[in-house]
Amino acid sequence: MALPMTDRPDGAMDGEPSILAFAARPAGLPVSFHRRELEEILRLYGRMVAAGHWRDYAIDHLAARAVFSVYRRASETPLYQIVKDPALARKQGMFSVIASSGLILKRGHELSRVLAVLDRKLSLVAP
Repeated sequence: MALPMTDRPDGAMDGEPSILAFAARPAGLPVSFHRRELEEILRLYGRMVAAGHWRDYAIDHLAARAVFSVYRRASETPLYQIVKDPALARKQGMFSVIASSGLILKRGHELSRVLAVLDRKLSLVAP
């Protein structure tokens, strides 16, 4: 059985990032969220805005990490920060959610699992 051929040197299929892509980032360029990562974050953000929990956001692309900050009001400190730090990709995972107190709520390799800590599920309450 032949493996699918790609013209990418890291062997990943088109449209999906790989660990090598994060490690091979040219020096001087800031870390940023990929399109699919940003879509997933904005999908959660949209649900939380519709529920009335969040009202504003900010995206920072720094030299060592990218940060998506969520605010209740624009004049406050962020409620949560969703951080992408490629230096931790092979250790604890490059994605993390940090509360306003500085407590790391969740850290991991997959963004969807890390964001699950913020996604409030409806539950049945017995009378």
